[in-house]
Amino acid sequence: MGHTSLEKIIALQRNPANIRNLCILAHVDHGKTTLADCLVASNGIISSRLAGKLRYLDSREDEQIRGITMKSSAISLHYRNGDQDYLLNLIDSPGHVDFSSEVSTAVRLCDGAIIVVDAVEGVCPQTQAVLRQAWLENIRPVLVINKIDRLILELKLTSQEAYSHLQKILEQVNAVTGALFTSKVMEERAEKEKKEEEAEEEKESELLTGDQVYDWSAGLEEADDSQLYFSPDQGNVVFASAVDGWGFSIQQFAHIYSQKMGIKAEVLLKTLWGDFYLNAKAKKIMKGAQAKGKKQLFVQLVLDNIWSLYDAVVTRRDKEKVEKVVASLGVKVMARDSRHSDPKVLLSAICSQWLPLAQAVLSMVCEKLPSPIDMTAERVEKLMSVWPLRFDSLPEQTQELKRAFLQCSSGENQPLIIFVSKMFVVDTKALPQNRQRTLTQEEIAQRRELARQRHADRMAADQTAAESHSQEGQPAGCDSAKMEGLTLKDSQPEEDQQTFVAFARVYSGVAKKGRRVFVLGPKYDPARGLSMLPEGSSAWDHVPAVPHLSVCSMDSLYLLMGRELEELDEVPVGNVLGIRGLEECVLKSATLSTTPACPPFIPLNFEATPILRVAIEPKHPSEMPKLVRGMRLLNQADPCAEVLIQETGEHVLVTAGEVHLQRCLDDLRKRFAKIEISVSKPIIPFRETVVRPPKVDMVNEDLGKQHKVAIIHQVKEEASHGRPSDTLHVDHIGLVTLTTPNRLATVSVRAIPLPQEVTSLLESSTELIRTLEQVNMSLREGKSLDISPKTLEAIAGFKAQLESLLQGRKWRNAVEHIWAFGPRRYGPNILLNLVEGYQRPSLWQCLGRGDQAGEARAQASGMRDLDNSIVSGFQLATLSGPMCEEPLMGVCFSVERWDIQSAVLPQPQDFLEEDSKLHRAMTDNRVEGSGETWTGGSCQARRRPQAASADCYGPVSGQLIAAMKEACRHAFQAQPQRLMAAMYTCEIMATAEVLGRVYGVLGKREGRVLHEEMKEGTDMFIIKAVLPVAESFGFADEIRKRTSGLASPQLVFSHWEVISSDPCWVPTTEEEYLHFGEKADSANQALKYMNAVRRRKGLYVEEKIVEHAEKQRTLGKNK
Repeated sequence: MGHTSLEKIIALQRNPANIRNLCILAHVDHGKTTLADCLVASNGIISSRLAGKLRYLDSREDEQIRGITMKSSAISLHYRNGDQDYLLNLIDSPGHVDFSSEVSTAVRLCDGAIIVVDAVEGVCPQTQAVLRQAWLENIRPVLVINKIDRLILELKLTSQEAYSHLQKILEQVNAVTGALFTSKVMEERAEKEKKEEEAEEEKESELLTGDQVYDWSAGLEEADDSQLYFSPDQGNVVFASAVDGWGFSIQQFAHIYSQKMGIKAEVLLKTLWGDFYLNAKAKKIMKGAQAKGKKQLFVQLVLDNIWSLYDAVVTRRDKEKVEKVVASLGVKVMARDSRHSDPKVLLSAICSQWLPLAQAVLSMVCEKLPSPIDMTAERVEKLMSVWPLRFDSLPEQTQELKRAFLQCSSGENQPLIIFVSKMFVVDTKALPQNRQRTLTQEEIAQRRELARQRHADRMAADQTAAESHSQEGQPAGCDSAKMEGLTLKDSQPEEDQQTFVAFARVYSGVAKKGRRVFVLGPKYDPARGLSMLPEGSSAWDHVPAVPHLSVCSMDSLYLLMGRELEELDEVPVGNVLGIRGLEECVLKSATLSTTPACPPFIPLNFEATPILRVAIEPKHPSEMPKLVRGMRLLNQADPCAEVLIQETGEHVLVTAGEVHLQRCLDDLRKRFAKIEISVSKPIIPFRETVVRPPKVDMVNEDLGKQHKVAIIHQVKEEASHGRPSDTLHVDHIGLVTLTTPNRLATVSVRAIPLPQEVTSLLESSTELIRTLEQVNMSLREGKSLDISPKTLEAIAGFKAQLESLLQGRKWRNAVEHIWAFGPRRYGPNILLNLVEGYQRPSLWQCLGRGDQAGEARAQASGMRDLDNSIVSGFQLATLSGPMCEEPLMGVCFSVERWDIQSAVLPQPQDFLEEDSKLHRAMTDNRVEGSGETWTGGSCQARRRPQAASADCYGPVSGQLIAAMKEACRHAFQAQPQRLMAAMYTCEIMATAEVLGRVYGVLGKREGRVLHEEMKEGTDMFIIKAVLPVAESFGFADEIRKRTSGLASPQLVFSHWEVISSDPCWVPTTEEEYLHFGEKADSANQALKYMNAVRRRKGLYVEEKIVEHAEKQRTLGKNK
């Protein structure tokens, strides 16, 4: 197929039924970009000889050097399947785990995906991740099993062994898909059954008792999974070798053999894959090939032919046989190909004509992947349902937009809805309006004449200038040269500018150049927007300020063509496009619409979490404004990178891994800031926690009470140095009692370690806890919030899980007494209210039925004053712990006493004046012994409601926050403290001969191997290990160096793990003194990490700079 004109593509854009939006997803180095090259070559954009070598969609220099894709790139292709013309918007995505955020941006804009799997390596970690991402976005996948040539040339398998190997790969892929499908069916069935149970409960007043058998398989039998799995006979699998340019589906061979053998194509289609063989005598296809020791039909008719072709061309280089094969296949081979020294050139020339890869893949895409018109109602509702609101609770005008999605119409009356998945940077000179266009013959002749005329004029001017300046001796043409130099200097900054283009898709209506649209932020509420805006208002009107809503103009629309952009005037529904002019309104992703009734789309699902932090500063301090601007641009251009300014004033960049960090730093130096920068060593995150007191000491001897006494004594001693001892008291069981400096309030706090399962649950339920906090805040303010039943069910399930995990005497009714979560109100730490007689509103009040807002208001009146001060103190304490100011994790603080003097409750007057009087009064009262103290809410009735507003920011509140924070810190120190390190899961594929070296590198870096297994049919081992993030820098490079490139790790952030050694440990028992000596200065990993963090933060580090110093002796004195 020749090169497709822009006019043809514009015409194809108007027919959404023949549009296919698809992305290529795979593990790193499985051949995505090579496959994309073959598809691009089919449109004549690049030469078919360069396909696989050019990597056309890898347009960045560092992508070409490293040989991996780092960003999603789109290109529009034309393909004619039968008598229909199709437009394929193809997006190539990265496979490296550091760039999985780019995969998320690509998947959101597509309706289908090509999953590429290496025939040798099979299903790898990132293959599972991309299958899960495709599943979450409700897009339909098709499968390409690539690199089949490696089975022939590297593993040297026979065609029969290769068939068994391919079957296993298909089973692996289907197992991943089946697991995702099963979990979905189970969820749906559980929801359905719950509704049925609730309906039955309403009908029947009495509960049924007795054991009930739960049949898990019932829902699976009813569910339709006919289109779910990959199977060659369904036409959704292609076998290929992209580097050699060939690929086929079973349909092609069924069509070829139906003509040769006289068997119907439908019969061959059903029997070519499976346990069928050809009975030559009876001329019938029969079942049971494996049992009878016969060759399967697929091996006999398909694989044997490919194997014999490779044998003739590559292995034996048999010219006579090659000529016979070429003649029988009816392909034409050029003389230079047949004479070429590399046999792969000849092979590629034969295969690309016999089994063209582009034809096999693109015909499968056109037949099996859905068009924009086929978008399911389920996917639309999922995109429009901003959690925690349910779809049917959205305004009516918003629900009507669902019809616009499903109709997929380009009518004038249809609302325009566009989703921007990311912003990317393009050099301004690369934009179509600034690009040099090809000149016609007439224009060339005209320009030639103008150039001649200008040259003649310049010669004449130089001659006259030479005559006038000959006496002064000034060189001719100096002024004109100066002027030219000035104009060049002026034009340079414009050329260096970067332009942001939005990577987007039209879901409804027609996008037109210059059209104004509403930009909807992720927190925009359509109900609130419609109530604040006048009815029928559009983006052209002067609209009042609405939260998270802005108006922007689409300056230019572009067709994305890989490395190039083509300007368009309008883009109809169902197409992927680039939009210029949104950089002021869109940070990373956004929803654009002409109607304020449109809700923002749900956020993108990011697989990798940014964990790697570095601090950045300019080499020359005067260039700080350039760095700030550069980091702002980088933050906008990268969907995963985060840019922070810490309290210390450091500019911190957070990335997903080492490769991602390197790319971001290169972009900052060369594209965005264009200055020299200094980069700190990676800032390693840690967490602080407490553990249950150990039962054995460091030499595995049973601990007596002396160790605990030593800890408590140490805490008391430290406390006495810091503040007067009469304000702080620590008892022998770790209960810390602290009084505020003005002696008006006292709090008693105890720190308890949370079980590991509870910490994991809190960490995984961050979004749910945040939603719960928002709901409670709305209820306290008296607002009614329409929460979806799904959210309420999730909250109820979360509460039930907490109750089941917090079992035992010390956790009795703990879930009901939860006061807050922290830090930032949604972290993995708990504050418990165990104050006697204080019944504050329940954290789970949203789960109660009836008038929730009314109940909340009634309960809020029972809330004690300065309640928020206790919570704020807890939040501050959990945000930075006492060990090295890192956040806490897995700690429960229980407030067991909270006393406030009654005189603290002032009237709503000038509270500063009141406070000084109150302090004097309290001093007198204390001397006379008549100070009245209350515990619980007994004096609540005497307090006016306005008093809370008077005192909530007063000195008492501030002192109570500080006291609560200090009490939490001392309670933390009264327990055995530990550091928690961030851990990577590390998957390494390596051959047997380098296995020992891989283990050596892992051991040296504190890694721990979880398990290893050998891949069947290969000599490859898969090693799964965990590795501390602190030890991971340079790990990938070291593994590659030590194994000569035969092993490559994939690092993904996994979990937090307690470091077993105590950073504050000192020898206390006689055995420890004997074993470790008085100094106990053996290496302590936790102490090393803690001191490194304290040193970085400028905190005091207890270490001796000089040890065992001796006076230097000179040589002269030694004589």
